Amino acid sequence: MSDEIKKPGFLARLFGRGEKPPPSPQPEPDDAPAVPPEPPEVTAPAAPDLRLLVSESPPSPATLPGARERAPAQPTKSWWTRLSEGLSRTSSQLTGGITDLFTKRRLDAATLDDLEDILIQADLGVDTAARVAKVVGSSRYEKGITGDEVRAILAREVQDILVPVAKPLVVDSAQRPFVLLMVGVNGSGKTTTIGKLAAKFRSEGRSVMLAAGDTFRAAAIEQLKVWGERTGAEVVAREQGADAAGLAFDALTQARAAGTDVLLVDTAGRLQNKTELMAELAKVVRVLRKVDASAPHAVLLVLDATVGQNALAQVEVFRDVAGVTGLVMTKLDGTARGGILVSLASKFGLPVHFIGVGEAVDDLEPFDAGDFARAVAGLERGQ
Repeated sequence: MSDEIKKPGFLARLFGRGEKPPPSPQPEPDDAPAVPPEPPEVTAPAAPDLRLLVSESPPSPATLPGARERAPAQPTKSWWTRLSEGLSRTSSQLTGGITDLFTKRRLDAATLDDLEDILIQADLGVDTAARVAKVVGSSRYEKGITGDEVRAILAREVQDILVPVAKPLVVDSAQRPFVLLMVGVNGSGKTTTIGKLAAKFRSEGRSVMLAAGDTFRAAAIEQLKVWGERTGAEVVAREQGADAAGLAFDALTQARAAGTDVLLVDTAGRLQNKTELMAELAKVVRVLRKVDASAPHAVLLVLDATVGQNALAQVEVFRDVAGVTGLVMTKLDGTARGGILVSLASKFGLPVHFIGVGEAVDDLEPFDAGDFARAVAGLERGQ
């Protein structure tokens, strides 16, 4: 056997975890009892951070309230800049099509038909497209018209359609808690929107409670807990698979007892064509009314702008099942079909409270009809 193998701790280093063996005990005086060396300390592996497991990634610290003060000084983009950049794909498609159409051809019936096609492809809707084309063609066949003039008409007509639905969300302070039921399909950004709204309400000095009613997804429960920690909002949650209606009942009972200002209730992302899931959503509404006959005081449907025309079907079904009172449109920065919001306004007339053009907390803002219309048409704010 070699001298290396004879050294103390060799086998431990070879087959163990590789810790450095304790030093060999020094000779003790004959009258001192021998003290065995202490075993090396074993450190348990760190528990995984469940916040990293959410399917809709929670915001980074830089996106949270107050993060701008902690981060290195950088130019802050205005809401108009973020909105116009977010809608650039929609406006580019419209601007390019309109410019090409009215640069190369004279104004006639065929040109107006092609204009309608361009507007419909941007999901502005058949009615809106026909309305714009009618104004463009009115008394202009002989004089002609430029692409810039068409975009100005487009912005004006879109604004006229959107003004009646551009309404802020009003939290009635007489209702405590003011219950906001959040509904929508999977992937619409519903849970993230709840977190952003919680941050807004907290910044206004309101107390907020979150109910993790999406009990079908463990990730949704954990994500809402993260938002609760970061916004200072209390979170009522149960284990995955718990009864969502029962959780909503408990949350409203606790919020009333605590005198909470706003209760935001998350729900599972239901497909509007799944009858049994929609029935469960209706049950949540019924159970809330057992605690407060006037609850929920607002039902917000979160819509993903990238789904295009499917948003129309979602609004129709959720309105009938849950009594939708207002809309939140997200992901307008990820689509060339942002005109779907115009189509929704024209068909349903439901209030549009907020729109989102990004993942940061301040990328969700109250809806402004004029700004949206100009951004869609590719115009500057003052045009």
